[in-house]
Amino acid sequence: MEQKSKHEQVLEIVNEVATLAAKLGIVHNGAEDVALDGRHITIRGQKLLYFGSCSYLGLEHDARLKAAAMEAADKYGTQFSSSRAYVSSRYYQEAEQLMTQMFNRPSVIVQSLTLGHMSNIPVIVGDSDAVIMDSQVHDSVQTAVQLLKARNIRIELVRHNRIDMLEQRIKALKDSYRKIWFMADGVYSMQGDYAPMNDLYRLLDRYEQLNLYIDDIHGMSWAGRNGTGYVMSQVEYHDRLYLTTGLTKAFGVAGGLLVYPDEAHLQLVRNTSKAFIFSIQMPPMVLGAVIASAKIHLTDEIYTIQAELRSKILYFNAKAKELQLPLISETDSPIMFIGVGKPETGYNMVRRLMNAGFYTNISVFPSVSYNNTGLRIPVNNKLTTSDIDVILQTIAEQLPLALADSNASMNDIYKSFRLVA
Repeated sequence: MEQKSKHEQVLEIVNEVATLAAKLGIVHNGAEDVALDGRHITIRGQKLLYFGSCSYLGLEHDARLKAAAMEAADKYGTQFSSSRAYVSSRYYQEAEQLMTQMFNRPSVIVQSLTLGHMSNIPVIVGDSDAVIMDSQVHDSVQTAVQLLKARNIRIELVRHNRIDMLEQRIKALKDSYRKIWFMADGVYSMQGDYAPMNDLYRLLDRYEQLNLYIDDIHGMSWAGRNGTGYVMSQVEYHDRLYLTTGLTKAFGVAGGLLVYPDEAHLQLVRNTSKAFIFSIQMPPMVLGAVIASAKIHLTDEIYTIQAELRSKILYFNAKAKELQLPLISETDSPIMFIGVGKPETGYNMVRRLMNAGFYTNISVFPSVSYNNTGLRIPVNNKLTTSDIDVILQTIAEQLPLALADSNASMNDIYKSFRLVA
């Protein structure tokens, strides 16, 4: 019998995990609601409190965004079917001008950040360059980097947020490569921890070949001046920073955003990347909503909305600590991760929470290490502090039972995540 390749083995594992999760009613569900309020969702006939949304500010339900989308559809139709290489709808110009105003840097909107990475990375990384990725950088970045292999570009991984290891690799590579690219997330999507931006900037100052390529989609809107994100809340824009982010989380709409240190790099990508030459553009109604959201971001209202979310994040952290829950990477980001250990414990917990009236996400192998399964619980402005109270209290009651079902204990969780009990 022919032995399966590593790629085939990984696909088989992922398929088995997804199939099991689907049978348990954890994934591949469909919302059955006639209308959504951002706080509840109906799955398989059960109305649940929805702790699964990454729309951290709840802007998709803002009346101004919905009205702008409807107006654009009424004026331009449901699509503008042309490659941007030829002609763009008028909404693009206004939307990108507003984004450039927000970031004070040349910016371009693409259909999705995944497509943005696939268009951006092969263009800006040269044949004489080397790429180093944080081991937990988003899969969309890692997928785009795979396109560089055909050009024999050197690609390496370093352990998550290990600046010392990163610097060792920069020292080893700097005399052999024209540029060294380090690719990371601003806010990591699984556990909500951050890239150490100040440490990375110190490396930028120390090594002239170093360039940073950062995906800050999970930092967008809820942090930073004009809601420009976590990265921009920590540092000023650097001429060797290539910032990417997205509009699909807290910004409240759809699409990706590529921000450049100068106009020349923007024009290079615009003239040569697949997103502009071969892909259809975003619908006018989406761009109408982008414009409406950007206008909110450019007023002081965004800081009030950010503050509302921040108060809920701090409340969640305090309540989880009070209940002695194993909250991993306690930060002020809206992504909460409660460790449960084994995958079977995670599946058990999600089912228990659904039975109790809550929908949550599970982070499980291969997205995380096998024994680092956890409940991934985003906090957003549509949820109340009472909602947070009741789900955390339920987790505190149900987790010992789920652990017992899988012959595990809280000590196993502490050991797996290297926590102090």
